[in-house]
Amino acid sequence: MATFKFIIFLLLQLLLQFHPGKSDLQLNYYSESCPRAEAIIKEQVTKLYQKHGNTAVSWIRNLFHDCIVKSCDASLLLETVNGVESEKTSSRSFGMRNFKYINTIKDALEKECPMTVSCADIVSLSARDGAVLLGGPYIEMKTGRRDSKESHAALVDSSIPNHNDTISSVLSTFQSIGIDTEGTVALLGAHSVGRVHCINIVHRLYPTVDPTLDPDYAGYLKGRCPSPYPDPNAVEYARNDRETPMVLDNMYYKNILSHKGLLLVDQQLVSDPSTYPFVEKMAADNGYFHDHFSRALLTLSENNPLTGDEGEIRKDCRYVNAN
Repeated sequence: MATFKFIIFLLLQLLLQFHPGKSDLQLNYYSESCPRAEAIIKEQVTKLYQKHGNTAVSWIRNLFHDCIVKSCDASLLLETVNGVESEKTSSRSFGMRNFKYINTIKDALEKECPMTVSCADIVSLSARDGAVLLGGPYIEMKTGRRDSKESHAALVDSSIPNHNDTISSVLSTFQSIGIDTEGTVALLGAHSVGRVHCINIVHRLYPTVDPTLDPDYAGYLKGRCPSPYPDPNAVEYARNDRETPMVLDNMYYKNILSHKGLLLVDQQLVSDPSTYPFVEKMAADNGYFHDHFSRALLTLSENNPLTGDEGEIRKDCRYVNAN
């Protein structure tokens, strides 16, 4: 009996070595410290959506940009100040907006539970609630993330896939954080909502039209993007999906099967034999798309989070707390 107790003691010591004061993400993390946290986030996301429908798209893109760069830690939200270079200055962040409304959500939480709910959890939960408002699936997300004290600006360009990247490169990026080919195809279905600025499209239109584009669709795109040299400061864009532009559905896959994908990476999903079968399945079954989108977004939201005594809980999502 004494030997058994000694073995148990050694096992406990080993466990403590592997988990030194670090807690994992968990469901209902704020159930005691801020019971209405998730309800408040949902309320604010809904109000913002009713006033500015495009915020729901922004929340999903925020999660993608924040979590794929090293950690789901709200480093994306930091402004350039006191030697910190914001991740938002990267060309990969071109066209991102509505950051100011993150603080609208944060302010509501601070009134209820000061210095309790992290900006990183706001990023994840607002994406979850935004997806539902866009007709997407509800995803049960864990919480307990903490906020980074540093920007990862130097890693952005090498971490976030470019619209001109090969599909093999995109697949490799997502596989490195645990998202398989099927999940990557589903995540790219987020292109079903929102818009793409002309600066990211014109290379497929000028000087000659990309032969993989449907001719009628190319004519529409030229109407939206009449110049091969668009002003990057002008709001010239085309919708990802003209049929259901603000619905997170499988129309994206139907479009790319019809050669109506906006970006090169979209069209490569059809031309690549490793992704094409999943495109066909998702085009045929919206529920199948939603199931795999949920799984992939959940994996993304749990990429290497700061937990326990790591990082901090920011008072203002734009700045690291003053010492």
